[in-house]
Formats: sequence, structure tokens, C-alpha cells
Amino acid sequence: MADPEHPVLRRTMTAPLGPHAHRTYDAVIVGGGHNGLVAAAYLARAGRSVLVLERLDHTGGAAVSTRPFAGVDALLSRYSYLVSLLPKKIVRDLGLDFRVRTRTVSSYTPTERDGRPTGLLVGGGERRTREAFARLTGSDREYRAWQDFYDMTGRVAQRVFPTLTEPLPTREELRGRLDDEEAWHKLFEEPIGVAVEEHFADDLVRGVVLTDALIGTFADAHDPSLKQNRCFLYHVIGGGTGDWDVPVGGMGALTDALADAARAAGAVLATGHEALRVTTDGRAAEVTFRTADGEGTVAARHVLVNASPQALAELTGDTPPAPTEGAQLKVNMLLKRLPRLRDSAVDPREAFAGTFHIAEGYGQLATAHAQAAAGDLPAAPPSEIYCHSLTDPTILGPDLADQGYQTLTLFGLHTPARLFERDNDAVREDLLKSTLAQLDAHLAEPLADCLATDADGRPCIEARTPLDLERDLGLPGGNIFHRELSWPHAQDGTGRWGVETRHANVLLCGAGAVRGGGVSGVPGHNAAMAVLEREPQ
Repeated sequence: MADPEHPVLRRTMTAPLGPHAHRTYDAVIVGGGHNGLVAAAYLARAGRSVLVLERLDHTGGAAVSTRPFAGVDALLSRYSYLVSLLPKKIVRDLGLDFRVRTRTVSSYTPTERDGRPTGLLVGGGERRTREAFARLTGSDREYRAWQDFYDMTGRVAQRVFPTLTEPLPTREELRGRLDDEEAWHKLFEEPIGVAVEEHFADDLVRGVVLTDALIGTFADAHDPSLKQNRCFLYHVIGGGTGDWDVPVGGMGALTDALADAARAAGAVLATGHEALRVTTDGRAAEVTFRTADGEGTVAARHVLVNASPQALAELTGDTPPAPTEGAQLKVNMLLKRLPRLRDSAVDPREAFAGTFHIAEGYGQLATAHAQAAAGDLPAAPPSEIYCHSLTDPTILGPDLADQGYQTLTLFGLHTPARLFERDNDAVREDLLKSTLAQLDAHLAEPLADCLATDADGRPCIEARTPLDLERDLGLPGGNIFHRELSWPHAQDGTGRWGVETRHANVLLCGAGAVRGGGVSGVPGHNAAMAVLEREPQ
């Protein structure tokens, strides 16, 4: 066990190691995002000496809660929003003080039919959902198809999700565990567009289903690479149910709990320490880092890199992987009130309680993808909005909550990083305007009239492009998954846990690992298990 009286292990989260430091740890973790903290907590609880080096002045990475608007007491999950892929096993194993709340409504998608505003509300009970489908489509067919399709994905979730924290199964082992040839064929072997078109006839319903295949993934429904299928799979298997829940206290509540667990177990969390190089002979390694006071070096038996594969290659001097790019717009807002809807049959508090889909009909998504692939901004940018404060009002200060303020976070699709390269600021502004115009088309009042203002009188709204995310968070090309998502089974060179690299004692524990992506902690857990399995005490 690590000695709690060791002078290094008693350091606080922000204490510098100092220039020219040279100490030996069982594990040095590069990057203090949620996966790095998961790995640190597991390894420290197992008695290993652990050092986490974090470039920023705080831990949490993209899973943080911040008050982005000056003088306004509203806590937003700034980059990552919802929780689905975090296994309860990790929460239990690490004794985390962390909770989520279920949203009362799954989604609302506004549209216009026969010249009148309407929409599809999914949630609020089986009867209400069935009635919403009938109101939109005029029959019960699409609702029955919806039930059949998500019964299928539910079976897949129950059987695939538990494997994420186990050694990687082979493709045939995962197929056997699924034990459903129809589901395997539809999700793992043919483009997801085929299944969507086979099951559903209504364009809007098809679009609602397809969006889970496009979150942060720039692809057409029929892309032969099946990267959209991999994205869809990870969005429907979370927790064995596919549910996406709201973190109580914002996403930062999770990473704060993880940091507390790691420190309590004896890990050293050193913020303001940027890793520069990793040298290794496969048995012992050295990590060189930089602080405001100079450079230092620490020795380690294992190095776990909680960063992108590109960053890993830069640290080790290896050949970098192929470039990647993100394809999303992220917008944070604070409103004085929720806007009224043109569809007066739906209460805004219900419409915004789940995922509010904008310009996400099946045909609209295909058109937006084609326009972006041709180098143009989508004329009708698709996006979806989340109102976390309806589910968790604790993120608002008491005065704001009493006055009816609400937070909104928007995630835009089909806006690849390449579109912003000529002028990031100008394109961001243009895209934000056209995205909000798509939302306004379904509102009975302009969103601008509902925006709160900060202490300096500025509207409470901020937008982030893929290039902004690359600059602020080190995401390669702004890709929220670090690279294209992988299938959750072994492939050539993936190793036993999906975290291995060509260096025996250097592991990749970030979102770019096999079974990475999203706020899951899975790569952090699996990297820790790989270390403990190799060197049990």
C-alpha cells in the first residue's frame, strides 16, 4: 500500500512537484480528465503510487461544470452534457458521491404538417407517446414500429453493455453473446440507414432515430464505413437501457467526485503540469513535464495517457495516426424563461425537458450532410437542445430559479471542422445565426427575447466550434471521441483490454481507446485493470 505519510502522497491537488523533480511512481497518468481520474482512483485504491499530471489549472477535462456568464449564478455542463455510458460498477467500486436524474420526456421534435405546427413528443408514459405518434402520422403503425425497433436495441444494450468493463471479446464471442442474428445484421453489418428505412415510413420519425448515429460523427445514413452504426450503438446501449440522464450538480459533480476518490486513495493530482515527453524501454518509463517554474521528470513503471492518440504519438515520438475532425457546434445559453411554442398542444416545460430536435427530419439530415461534404454550411443546420435545469434546478442560484430562469445547451450536427478553417470566428457567427433561426421557426416568440443578460449586459450565449474545442481542450480536429469510434470487440492489434499500445508499459486510457468515447470512465477502468492484471500485488 502507498504510504500516506510519504511527503509526495500528502500533496494537494494544486501543489506543484517543482522543477527538476525526479521521483518514481507505480503509475503516472497524463491528463486529469474523467478517464484519467477513474484510472488513478482504481490504481491508488489497489495500493499503487499514482501521479496525475494535468496541463490545466483544474481536473475534469471536458466533463466540467462552469459559470460561463459573468456575474450570473448558473452552473452549466459546458462541453459534455448527459450521462449514459458510465457503468454503475465504477460508481460503486469507487464509492462516488454522484447521482443522476431521469428526464421525464425523452424527446420532442417540432414540425409542420398540412400548414399547421405540430410535433412528436416521446415520453410521459406509453399512452401519451402512442397518442403523439397518432397525432403526427394519423395511424398507430409508426408507434408499433418504434416499439419493435427499440425492443431490439434494448436487448442489444442488455447484452453488450456489461462487456465494456471486461476483457475485449472477439467479434464472434460478442455475436454469440448477443444471440440475435437479426439485430447483429442490422447494427453490425449493414448501414443503419437500411434498418431505419425498413422499420419506419415517416420522414420525421426516421430522422429522430437516425440522430443517435450522428452525434459528433460526420456521416450519411448509408456510409459504407459503418462509422454511423458504431456511433448509434454507443448511444443506445448505455446502462443496459440506452437512457440518457442528467448529472445532478452538472457534469463537474462527477469529475469532482472522481478527484476526491483518487486523492482519498493517495493519488497525487498535480494541475498546471503539462507532460512533454514519455521515454520508455517497455519496462520503465520517464515522463518529462513543464510547469510555470520550469521542467521536471518523474519515473514510472507504467504510463497511462488520458489524451488523444495524436497526443500519445507526440509524447512518445511515434508516427501519428491519420488526422481526424469533429463535426459539431456546441452552444450554451441561459434564458429568463422558456419560449412559447407554435405547437400550442405541447407545454414548453415538457418539450424542452428531453431532447428538443431541430431540423432533424431524415431528408433534412441527408441534405445537411451533402451540403457540408461539398464544403458549404448546411442551409438548415440540424441540432438538438437540452434543458438540464428542468430536471436539476440545483444548477441555478436560488434567485434565478425563483424567477423561472432555465439553462439550454445545444449540440449541432454536420458541421465538420474543415468548414471553419478559412475564418473560424466569422463562420461560427454565421452558423449560430442560422441554427437559432431554425429553432425560431418553431417558436411563438424569438429566442433572443428570452435570453438572459450577464453582469455586463451581454446576452448569455456562447458557441464553440470544433476548432475552438481543439484549442481549448486538445481534442484533435475538435473530435469529441478523439477519433472514429470503434466496435466494442477485438480487432487486429487491439490487445486484451483495448488500451494497449506498442510500448508494453504505456497504455491509452482516453476516449480514443477501444470502447472509448462519451463520459463513461470505461477506458480509465480498463487501463487500470490492465496494469493490475499484469502486476498483481
